[in-house]
Amino acid sequence: MKKNSMLGKLALLFVAVAWGSSMVVIKGSTDTLSAGALLACRFTVAGALLALANIKKIKQIDKDYIKSGIFIGVCLFMAYFTQTIGVMLEMPGKSHFLSSAYCVFVPFLGWLILKDKPKIFHIIAATMCAIGIILVSVAGNFSISYGDSISILSSVFWASQIIAIAKWGKGKDPVLITMLQFVVCAVLAWVFTLFTENPAAIQWDMGAVGGVLYLGIVCSGICFLLQTIAQKTENPTSVSIILSFENIFGLVFGAVFFGEKFTPRSIMGFVLIFAAILIAETEPSFLKKKKAK
Repeated sequence: MKKNSMLGKLALLFVAVAWGSSMVVIKGSTDTLSAGALLACRFTVAGALLALANIKKIKQIDKDYIKSGIFIGVCLFMAYFTQTIGVMLEMPGKSHFLSSAYCVFVPFLGWLILKDKPKIFHIIAATMCAIGIILVSVAGNFSISYGDSISILSSVFWASQIIAIAKWGKGKDPVLITMLQFVVCAVLAWVFTLFTENPAAIQWDMGAVGGVLYLGIVCSGICFLLQTIAQKTENPTSVSIILSFENIFGLVFGAVFFGEKFTPRSIMGFVLIFAAILIAETEPSFLKKKKAK
């Protein structure tokens, strides 16, 4: 385990809490902002904030940085875009689960792209985590429809974004990589908004402004930067499992602000997700100790 590994885990846990709370903010903001406009404004704010805070570093950007930023930014935009479409077509609970199943795809994408073959405990932990998310998030009968398939595609793009950071962000300044992927995401979101939505119909009020600032500064600027930094000490599968706690925190905030009730099935899902994280984080040490004995 690397020296700063615990700090990396705590950073990822903070990210999970913030992203869980973002669902409440998004729900309030979309009353006056369209989905595309909200996404465009969010990443414009985040990208501009990082650029202003690190203006002296911008001169370090070269063709290699731009290429990396484009690859990661496209994955980020497609993840958010398909997740939004999935929520529009299906019930939020089901689509949220399906788009959060990226922890299942990460080991296999890592094997394909990073040539890092997943270990059996990674596969077991990811599977347990996915089952836990089902128990916690899915409402009603589970069936595969067009909207469901779009949400599943979203989970693939989320996994791709994690793997893209691990591959193209390696050896690069995490601040610049984070800024570049935000810029790419913002540009693509504005293109989507201008061609498919009506920007003139946007109604700005204090709730919308506050929502954009919170999503742009905290949930995007700070959180994605922490994720990029944390991935220097954490493997992609561990990152995906810890970030899956977003679903639990999302339910907690839903219970606090919307009176959502917990069921025995939800509690069982919590236990499975927690057990998956324990397996992912402790099994390597256990195997090493066993081998040493």
